[in-house]
Amino acid sequence: MSSNLHIHISHMFLLLLMLASVIEYVSCELPSSQVTTMTRLHELLQTNTTKWNSTVQNPCSWPGVTCTSNNSSITTLSLSSFSISSRDSWPSLVCEIETLTSLDLSNNQLNAIPPPFLSSCGGGLKHLNLSNNYLNGPLPTFQAASLQVLDLSHNNLFGDIDSQSSFDGLIALKSLSISQNAFNGFIPSKLGGDSMLLEELQLSMNSFEGSLPDQLFTNYPNLSLLDLGGNQLTGTIPSSIGELSKLQLLVLSSNNLSGEVPMSISRITTLKRFAANQNSFTGAIPQGITRYLSSLDLSYNQLSGSIPADLLSQPNLVTIDLTSNKLEGSIPFNVSKTLVRLRLGDNQLSGSIPSWFFGNDVPLLTYLEIDNNNLNGTIPSSLRLCRNLSLLDLSHNHLVGFVLSELGDLGKLQVLQLQHNNFSGEIPDEISRLRILVKLNVSSNSLNGSIPPSLSRLQKLTNLDLQVNNLSGELPDSFGAMESLLELQLGKNQLSGVIRSLPTKLQIALNLSHNSFEGSIPSSLSRLNALEVLDLSNNKFSGNFPTFLRSMGSLTQILVSNNLLTGSVPRFGSNVIVSIEGNNLSYETPNPSIPAANSKRSVSVGIIVASAAAVVVLMIVVLMALIVTRRAHKINDEKSHMGQPEVVKINLLTLSVIHRTNIDFTKAMEAVCHPSNIVSKTRFSTYYKTVMPSGMNYYVKKLNWSVFQVGTHDKFEQELEILGRLRNSSVMIPLAYTLTTDSAYLLYEFSAKGTLFDVLHGSLKNGLDWTNRYSIALGVANGLAFLHESPSGPIILLDLSTKTVILKSLDEPQIGDIELYKVIDPSRSTGNPSAVTASVGYVPPEYAYTMRMTMAGNVYSFGVILLELLTGKAAVSEGSELANWVSSKTQQQANFDRMLDSTMSRTSQAVTDQMLSVLKVALACINVSPEERPKMRSVLRMLLNARI
Repeated sequence: MSSNLHIHISHMFLLLLMLASVIEYVSCELPSSQVTTMTRLHELLQTNTTKWNSTVQNPCSWPGVTCTSNNSSITTLSLSSFSISSRDSWPSLVCEIETLTSLDLSNNQLNAIPPPFLSSCGGGLKHLNLSNNYLNGPLPTFQAASLQVLDLSHNNLFGDIDSQSSFDGLIALKSLSISQNAFNGFIPSKLGGDSMLLEELQLSMNSFEGSLPDQLFTNYPNLSLLDLGGNQLTGTIPSSIGELSKLQLLVLSSNNLSGEVPMSISRITTLKRFAANQNSFTGAIPQGITRYLSSLDLSYNQLSGSIPADLLSQPNLVTIDLTSNKLEGSIPFNVSKTLVRLRLGDNQLSGSIPSWFFGNDVPLLTYLEIDNNNLNGTIPSSLRLCRNLSLLDLSHNHLVGFVLSELGDLGKLQVLQLQHNNFSGEIPDEISRLRILVKLNVSSNSLNGSIPPSLSRLQKLTNLDLQVNNLSGELPDSFGAMESLLELQLGKNQLSGVIRSLPTKLQIALNLSHNSFEGSIPSSLSRLNALEVLDLSNNKFSGNFPTFLRSMGSLTQILVSNNLLTGSVPRFGSNVIVSIEGNNLSYETPNPSIPAANSKRSVSVGIIVASAAAVVVLMIVVLMALIVTRRAHKINDEKSHMGQPEVVKINLLTLSVIHRTNIDFTKAMEAVCHPSNIVSKTRFSTYYKTVMPSGMNYYVKKLNWSVFQVGTHDKFEQELEILGRLRNSSVMIPLAYTLTTDSAYLLYEFSAKGTLFDVLHGSLKNGLDWTNRYSIALGVANGLAFLHESPSGPIILLDLSTKTVILKSLDEPQIGDIELYKVIDPSRSTGNPSAVTASVGYVPPEYAYTMRMTMAGNVYSFGVILLELLTGKAAVSEGSELANWVSSKTQQQANFDRMLDSTMSRTSQAVTDQMLSVLKVALACINVSPEERPKMRSVLRMLLNARI
């Protein structure tokens, strides 16, 4: 009986399990209504939803779709970067999903907030992300009672939200981000039906003004994040800020705040990051302010007094930035073991570097910058124990003694800057052990002895600056093997001898001036096709002026004054500065008529020349006949006969009938065979002009394939297909391309005006009035914002400069070299990623340790272009970078209008005011902190707001 009962119970248990499984299976199926809705949504957005696989019947498996754990309903929908525009039907479809709690529509092309999202979309929507779209106009009124998180950042919304009731219906709001818009007026003191719930408030990069109201801190006691950076706020920080007992992140950067930093901030026990850089704060740094912090940034203010003894020693500290203040006294001896970055540069600190500052006491320290102070004494030998150092900047102090051989123990060091001190002795051989060192600068010291040949072992070194010392001897022959070196500064030493070998990849500058080098100028210079500045002045070079310099199209300065050179100098373009005084040189003049006394000889020569010319003409006619009779698909045969690389593929990208009819690939390939067709060069490209049989002109851009990834023809073609579909009047869009075995050639519409560099700093400079320059600024900003928000993903420029901006007219710029980022190989071209950065003068400061270009880095480069348009100066002028020059003038409280190009600013007060407004935009773009730079969309908006 008991056994039968046991069997019966077992059967019942199995039946229950099976029933539960059936119930679970049924409940795991997504409701048919939601499947239907998602299917319709997929059909409606099918051109943009390539990530969705319609063959997979369960939408819960689609990317961006999140369902409950048992797949019974959809809870989260991410349509980010789907190129969605403001259509009428899809928002209603989305809102049919009643179980939806989170919706992400960021990085699309919406120009208005869909009405369903202003109310209770889906019935219970809690998270709505509309960031990085094209939303325009004032804010509408929200009535979404369940909404807790709303992100409207990175759009073009405007208006005074303090006087509006747009957010009154958001009674459950906990997080609001409206950063990077054009809102103005005062900081709102009440947001949502119950401000007490608000935990995160981000209002950065707008145009809010006025002071910080006390109500901001009393109405929002639950705030954990408050970001008000990049506005126009004035006044002081109220001490009531200390009442925000849950605050974890506080950002007040890039405003016009003044007064002292209140002591009450140090009492917020939850605060982890406090950033108030780029304001006008005065007074002393409060005691105990870092007690609970992990990050403190008070750089670029006017703080005075000494650094509190406990400031650097708190146990949770990671980064401290006090750059560019008026701090004095010594560096505190107590330092936290957790410290990673310490920036104390550009102050008035004195005393010695603490001898036990390094080593096991700060094992994580990676970036140390204490430059531009009044420090004295020697470098502590214990520095060798700080093995994680990547960047060490002790420049512009009064340090003495030797350059320590122990520096060779810092195996992770990438940047070493010791310039403008009083170091003596020789450069230690041990420096050559720093195998990943990228920048070495020991200029403006009292170093002697010879240059160690062992420095050539630094195969990742891109910048070597030894100028203004007492170095003697010859330039080591081994330097010719430095494959990564882009800049070599050896001026103002006592070097001598004959130049036998030079680094082969120099681009930024070669400076051998004020030495005693002799012999002829080496012909090996002709291989430096990317070199921009050549300074051989004040030496003992002799012989003829080298005519091969004429063919080095990247040169902008040729300085050979005060040597022993003789002969004639060829004429250079207006964009090249040539200095030849102090030699027996003269510029070439047109050849005079042949004297009659040599008539017999001239006749003979004439016959020979005429005969040769006839043969050449006959050959050309025959060759052209062959070319004309062959079709484009026979290019390979022609190239092989001519000894040129084999063409792998040709393809038209443009859909324009005009271009498809006029482009002749044979003519394009002919053009690149003749250097006389070169019209411009950039870091990675050479532009040729080609004339088609129809008479239309095009650019053919030859890419330096040596810096591209091996075997990337297919990938490159895919990228070109994407780029060919882009549409923006401020971006050079490729029309067609030809791939060969060793290079790539892209065709573009021709622009008669040339590069912005040629026009701005060449003979047409006076033809650019402020209206032209402002239009150019707007055009480049528009193009760059478009590229950063490309539907296929951000397009980041490796080299943005006035040389990569082409002018269709004096008002119409186009950004070039857009195709490099996704196909370039950082490990090639001198074997170092730093070899593929922007041109000198445009490289953002963080590149010294990040070694990669970013959107924030592009913003910095654009800021330099703005400064060029404003000042009329080149990005590098008289040995100084323009961005550094402007920043120093700003820190010195110099009159801003004195920095402006006087030929522009003197025209009218209205023009001066507009230029000053644009200057503020430029200063925001060249912010030393990449996190504080505005996004390009905001830069464009700020420039538009600067209209007269």
